[in-house]
Amino acid sequence: MSEPRTALRLALVGHGRMGRAVERLALERGHAVVAVLDRSAAGAVLASAALDRGALGEADVAIEFTRPEAAAGNLLALAATGVPVVTGTTGWHARLDEVRAAVAAHDGLLLYASNFSIGAQLCFRAARDLARHFRGRPEFDAYIVEVHHRAKLDAPSGTALTLQAAARAGDPARAVPITSVRAGHVPGTHTLAYDAPLETVSLEHTARSRDVFAAGALAAAEWLAAQRAAGRRGVVTFEDMLFGGEAPGSES
Repeated sequence: MSEPRTALRLALVGHGRMGRAVERLALERGHAVVAVLDRSAAGAVLASAALDRGALGEADVAIEFTRPEAAAGNLLALAATGVPVVTGTTGWHARLDEVRAAVAAHDGLLLYASNFSIGAQLCFRAARDLARHFRGRPEFDAYIVEVHHRAKLDAPSGTALTLQAAARAGDPARAVPITSVRAGHVPGTHTLAYDAPLETVSLEHTARSRDVFAAGALAAAEWLAAQRAAGRRGVVTFEDMLFGGEAPGSES
C-alpha cells in the first residue's frame, strides 16, 4: 500500500497551458495553490524581479513553466528565495552552470527535466540500448522527428535533444539529425528511426495530453519537498528521482 500523499502549498510561476494543467491536477490531489505568477495584464513577459519570497507566499515548492527566454532569469531569482523549485521549461540549458551556481550560493534545491513523462524517460533508456545494437551497421541512417503544437517556441525540443544524446551515447560514431515540426495542437511526439534500403526500425513516444507532464511535475514537487526536508540541496533531475541518478547515456 502506498503512503498517503502530503498536501503541499504550491506557487505556480507561469500560468499558460502547462501551468493551468498543473493547477487543476494539484487541486484534484489535495494540494493548495498559494500563489500564481504570470504575465502582466498588458501581456508582458513575467519579470524575474517580481519573484521574491513574499510573492511566493508560504509555498513549499514553486513549479515553473514559462518561456525559454525567461526561464533562466526566473530560476536565478527563485534560487534566492530558498524555496525548492521544479522547472519544466526547456530551451535555457545553455545557462545551467549559472543557475547551478546560484542554487549552490543560496543553499537551494532545483529539479529540472526536458520531459516529465515517465514513458519518455524510459524511452531515452531504450534509445541508448537500441543505438548500441546499431553500432557498426552503416546501411542504416538514424534520424529523429519531433512534432509539437504550433505555440511551442524552442526547436528542437528539449526532449528531442535528450533523445539524441541518448542515441549518441549508445553509438557515438553515428549522426542523428533532428527534424522539428510545429503545427496544430500536438502535445508532443518523438520518433527515433533507423532506416535502411529494405527496412525501418523506429522507437516512438507520443504524449496524448499535457496532463502526463503535469502529473510528472507534481510527482517531482512531492518528491522534492521530501528531499528538502531530509536535507538535500543542489540541482537534481527527474532522472535522479526516477532512477537514482543514472543518466540515460551512461554505460552499464
